[in-house]
Amino acid sequence: MKKKNLLTRIIIIVAVTIIGLYLVIGPRHRPTVQDFTWSGIKRSLANNIRLGLDLQGGSHLVMRVKTEEFLKRLTEDNYVAAQNAAKDAGHEIKGGRADAGAGNYRVVLEPTDPSKVAEIKDAVEKKVELGDTSVWSYSQSGGNLTWSMTPAAERLLADNATTQALNIIDSRINALGITEPTLQTHGAQSSHQLLLQMPGVQDPERVKEILKGESRLELVHVIGPPSPAPAATYPTEQAAIESLGGIVPPNRKVLPYSERIEKSAETDPNQPRPKQYVVVESPAIIDGSELRNASAVPSQGGGADDYEINFSLKRTGADKFGAWTGAHINEYMGVVLNGEVKSIAYIKSQIFDSGQITGRFTKQSAEDLALTLRSGALPAPIEYLEERTVGPSLGADSIRAGVRASLVGLALVVVFMLIYYRGSGVNAVVALLLNMILMLAGLIVFGATLTLPGIAGIILTIGMAVDSNVLIFERIREELLSGKTIPSAVDLGFQRAFITIIDTHVTTIVSSLFLFVFGTGPIRGFAVTLVIGLLVNLFSAVYVSRTIFMWLLSRRKVESLSI
Repeated sequence: MKKKNLLTRIIIIVAVTIIGLYLVIGPRHRPTVQDFTWSGIKRSLANNIRLGLDLQGGSHLVMRVKTEEFLKRLTEDNYVAAQNAAKDAGHEIKGGRADAGAGNYRVVLEPTDPSKVAEIKDAVEKKVELGDTSVWSYSQSGGNLTWSMTPAAERLLADNATTQALNIIDSRINALGITEPTLQTHGAQSSHQLLLQMPGVQDPERVKEILKGESRLELVHVIGPPSPAPAATYPTEQAAIESLGGIVPPNRKVLPYSERIEKSAETDPNQPRPKQYVVVESPAIIDGSELRNASAVPSQGGGADDYEINFSLKRTGADKFGAWTGAHINEYMGVVLNGEVKSIAYIKSQIFDSGQITGRFTKQSAEDLALTLRSGALPAPIEYLEERTVGPSLGADSIRAGVRASLVGLALVVVFMLIYYRGSGVNAVVALLLNMILMLAGLIVFGATLTLPGIAGIILTIGMAVDSNVLIFERIREELLSGKTIPSAVDLGFQRAFITIIDTHVTTIVSSLFLFVFGTGPIRGFAVTLVIGLLVNLFSAVYVSRTIFMWLLSRRKVESLSI
């Protein structure tokens, strides 16, 4: 029975060792002879283990989501919507304002007839989200209607904007194909900061441009006479305002319009487009939230380097767009991107689910814009607080230093165990080497990223692994000194040391889990390697080490034990 149990244990250990070795140095394709040369093993090892920013080199960005801008725009949009709702209900509004700043977000309406306050309130709250009492509190003073954002709603909306920005940035980064980026919240929750680490990216400028792009797409009604008259444009912003009587009403906006210049032999490609201004209706017909897809395609009317963006709409957006275009045949519509009119076209017939953004886009700028449109508009602008670039040579130096420290520590431990515990020290060395292999295999299986603090965790795990062997060997020595036979001393040594080993490992794992949950990137890397190393150590220091003793004792009658 004992021999059968020993054979089972040996089969398990050999199988685990082979699997661990293949996970660490095995190729992820059909193996060839070249894969098992020294250069092939190094190549496979580099491909299998994910290196962090501090080892591989790359870019480190800390950014802040400007949630105050999001709350300001939300307040201003609600003010415009409240004005329109009151007027649609037949009530005249002579004034008002949107207060936004210093943690104070309010919408104030001043009706012409103060006796109609209750009716105006009902009309506004039926159509506008100002009626949501979980976000806005209503008050009345001197005939004015005031909706104030509650502090709890302000915090919740700011946190939601940060989470939304994180998800959008994550989708943009993934679309760029950056290998194993790290994106997470950073600092206190109220700071609304995000940390982005991009291993292998040495020039983050293009990434920064894509990340900060708000990609606010709107389709708007351009105010002016219908076709065949040309679209109404104005040479200056003031001229556009004068066309409205000198004051821009809440349901109108004046936006810049850069007219597209067709490429030709006489056209200088570097010539700036003449900037004009147009008056558009507010709110927009539909916005970017209704976008289903966007793609960059070569322009049919331009040259080989001239691109445009085709976009399609979701079902709800297509229904609204179709209803509006059907009612405004021959009128002009503008495509607005980030507050600037990119193109103007008149409505020939009813349109439902697609459109184009034309302009003198290069291939890369068109693809970048299409990418930001697909991922959605950032709820608020972002600002960069910290930027670092780690060169690949510095990362290589860190790897060399970490590997050197690990090898020196391992060598010193091996020498100590062989000198102090003699023959039994070989047992500990075998278990320790297997521990190192399985720990790296564990990092690969769990998809963990190896960082410089992670290497420190590996070195600490080496010490913890040796500590387990020391506990076991000292217990065996005590049992031998008390007169026990060698097989009995080995069995009792493992049994009585096991509880102590479990206690030390469990307490350290619990501490590491707290580091992982509440720590930032480097600390979490340290915690991950430490936890994986400790779990592997329970297998190597207890199961493997005991199997080696069982094998030695089963071969012949042992008169003395080298320990």
